[in-house]
This record gives sequence, structure tokens and C-alpha cells, in this order.
Amino acid sequence: MSEYRDVQTAVRVEKLRIWFAWLCGNVILLMIALATQNIHIVSVITQCALVAGFLALTVALVRMTGALNRKALAARRQVLGEDL
Repeated sequence: MSEYRDVQTAVRVEKLRIWFAWLCGNVILLMIALATQNIHIVSVITQCALVAGFLALTVALVRMTGALNRKALAARRQVLGEDL
């Protein structure tokens, strides 16, 4: 049972790291967008990059979180003896 707890703890820590990286990435993108808001053409390009960056970071977040959930589920099944 302790190996399942170790997996769960590792998954929880990795999820926190992923969410923190997602938040930091979006804050950096937002700071860049705010810094260039007074330069018209650069502001438009920066806003487009902000949207693309947000979408890329969000897709990566969802995929990585899903992979960690599958890993935790596989560990749970192995510990409980539900392996096929």
C-alpha cells in the first residue's frame, strides 16, 4: 500500500508543478502584452501571441494532467489487484 501512496504523492507534486508552470507562463505572457500595449502594431502581434501561447500552455496542461491521472489509476489497479 505504501507504493501506491508514493505514486499518489508523486502525482500530486507533479500536478502542482505543472499548474505552477502554467500560471507562470501565462503571467509572463500577460506582462509582455501589457508592456507593449502602447505600441499599436506590436500590441496586436503580442495579443495574437498571447492567445496562441495560452492555448498551447492549456493544451499541454490538460495532456500532462491526463497522463498523470492514467499513471495513478494504473498504480491503483496494480495495488488493488485489478490488473488485466
